[in-house]
Amino acid sequence: MTGSLRRAGWLLGFVMVVLSACSSKPINRAPVEDRASVSGKMIVTAPLPQQPNDKLLPGSENAGKPGYYTVKPKDTLIAIGLETGQSPKDLARWNNVENPNRIEIGQVLRVVPPVAEGVAMTRPVTTSAATATPIAAGSAKPESAGVSATSAPVAAAATAPPAAGDDDMGWIWPTSHGTVLAGFDEVKNKGLDIGGNAGEAVLASADGKVVYAGAGLRGYGNLIILKHNNIYLTAYAHNQTLLVKEDQSVKKGQKIAEMGNSDADRVKLHFEVRRQGKPVDPLKYLPPR
Repeated sequence: MTGSLRRAGWLLGFVMVVLSACSSKPINRAPVEDRASVSGKMIVTAPLPQQPNDKLLPGSENAGKPGYYTVKPKDTLIAIGLETGQSPKDLARWNNVENPNRIEIGQVLRVVPPVAEGVAMTRPVTTSAATATPIAAGSAKPESAGVSATSAPVAAAATAPPAAGDDDMGWIWPTSHGTVLAGFDEVKNKGLDIGGNAGEAVLASADGKVVYAGAGLRGYGNLIILKHNNIYLTAYAHNQTLLVKEDQSVKKGQKIAEMGNSDADRVKLHFEVRRQGKPVDPLKYLPPR
């Protein structure tokens, strides 16, 4: 009898302890961020996950607009300038690019002059040439290498219309002699490859202004780019020595470089004519030999 009472007392005490613990245990509820009542019923919405802030690249609001270019992998300001018919320095100025060697994939660049500059260089340059100063091959600071395969879409309304005589440049050959090693091909060769001897004179094909002189464009070696007006650029690649500086005005027939084989398999001049950034066949512009 006594044993039965003890067991009953022990069980009763255990039940009381369990009930006490259950009544004092706090109930954990999910945090509530928002509550709304719809038709008398309480609706609980869970918090939305926080999204990281996407980085807005410079000029992104202009993506796809005429007169703007979206930077692609391996692009450089030199390559974009050549593809759009503009000076790399102008591109840097128009887009507030402090370091021309640092442009980002996806960045959107203005590639036509602002309205205030839209009337610049509508005629061939006719100012006197400065005295040529030799520049050691490779002395110019190279930019990140790479050539974009796609040029920017530039609407006709965004560029100044060609002035009368802009197409009448009176072109001359960039070398006094030499065999054409490779002709123009829109896919494989964007200009002419002209054979010659190391140190042979490379001549400006028309009056113009030096917008680039250096070795920052892969595949071109020591390169000179001349801007002749708002329509035409010419490029002279693989030089041994550069004899002109950026922003220098040159005259047709002036010696601007010496032929070489920089970034090439042999001594030659690679010569391009660009009409509004698009490569065209130089043989259609040069006089017969």
